[in-house]
Amino acid sequence: MARWESRESAVSAADAGLRAIAWTPSNTYDLDKAATFRASAIDALDVSPRGRRRGRRALEFADGRAQRPGESISRIRLDELGFASPSLQVAVDGPRGKTYWLDFGLDEANAWGEFDGKVKYRELADTSGRSSREVVEAEKRREDWIRGTTGRAVVRWGWEHISDAAALGRRLAAFGVRPGPRP
Repeated sequence: MARWESRESAVSAADAGLRAIAWTPSNTYDLDKAATFRASAIDALDVSPRGRRRGRRALEFADGRAQRPGESISRIRLDELGFASPSLQVAVDGPRGKTYWLDFGLDEANAWGEFDGKVKYRELADTSGRSSREVVEAEKRREDWIRGTTGRAVVRWGWEHISDAAALGRRLAAFGVRPGPRP
């Protein structure tokens, strides 16, 4: 798949494979397991020169901390826009011992990024037994806490913003979030 599919499909699949191998039940990412898996996948590319460079590029970019394809594609778009590699699944201490997880730490822009797919709030309501309204209110309190305690902007985007790099760039720029200079 890494050889022949679009970069978006290849990276999404590789991210999912790495997540299955290296994400632990305690919400940590085993870098050694991820590196071993990635190396074996890259070695498998050597059976044929066709698509090898493309496959290597997708596998080297892959990161199992991405939870869903929208996050994988968002990372690709951020890279295309010139952002440094974002921190993924970043923990922020919340009130009363809670931990809040954010999809992206855009450290160079002093901002957080959250990819919200169309079903996120419905899924949260279904799994928590709360109403959609309660889920949205809790999410607002969470975001307020994160902004207030970290001093960073929180920018949310969805599928319509990752159709191409320009669309995500416009969304981020609307919040004053731009990539820093690359070394």
